[in-house]
Amino acid sequence: MKSREINAKSNIKRLIKSAITSVLTPLSILCTSIVCFPLSSLSALPPSLGAFKIARTAALAAKQRRFILIVQAADTSSNSASQSCASSKIMHWYQHEISITAPSRGCHLITTTVQKAISKDVANIKIGMANLFVQHTSASLTINENADPDVRRDLEMALNKIVPESWNRDGTFKHTMEGDDDMPGHIKSSMMGVSLNIPITDGRLALGTWQGIYLNEHRNQGGWGGGHTRKIVITLQGKG
Repeated sequence: MKSREINAKSNIKRLIKSAITSVLTPLSILCTSIVCFPLSSLSALPPSLGAFKIARTAALAAKQRRFILIVQAADTSSNSASQSCASSKIMHWYQHEISITAPSRGCHLITTTVQKAISKDVANIKIGMANLFVQHTSASLTINENADPDVRRDLEMALNKIVPESWNRDGTFKHTMEGDDDMPGHIKSSMMGVSLNIPITDGRLALGTWQGIYLNEHRNQGGWGGGHTRKIVITLQGKG
């Protein structure tokens, strides 16, 4: 009995895999929508899904409460219509790396530089997300006021008061070999964060009217690089 049960379950899994594979063809994945169903709920799917009749039957036999991803394929009888829909819903991934040289320690507005670097690719995304990641331990990224430069000056002043360099000399810190600005820079980097997620809407970064992207340089000499050049990786993903 156990052998028959194992064989039955194996056949069920094979039927489900075959049913799903049969619709994942270059044409049938056009205009797809991905839905997560309990396997048992496949019995409620309409018969019109054709290839899923096998999966539905298998689900009824298995009576298992597992989750699988069902790709509900659109009608592919019209290739031109499907191709049009596919081109508008295809998933895009892009990645860029930019290097920015901060003119000095402090908070610097880099929105224009970022937008220029991604302008060609972000235009292909109707809805998605942009991730910015700075590859350093004494620099950070944030979003704040993009108009009045006093905001950036005040932010730098506040950070210096929150983590004073005097802690490097009064015994507070042990990691002191790389200069008075080093350990405070590490702390500020962790406080502010090294990455940002920004929504993409209709081919552009969905920043608010007064929002700008800041690169915060926390060191006087820019760390081991001997300057203020910081590398930022920008990853874009979304549907066209």
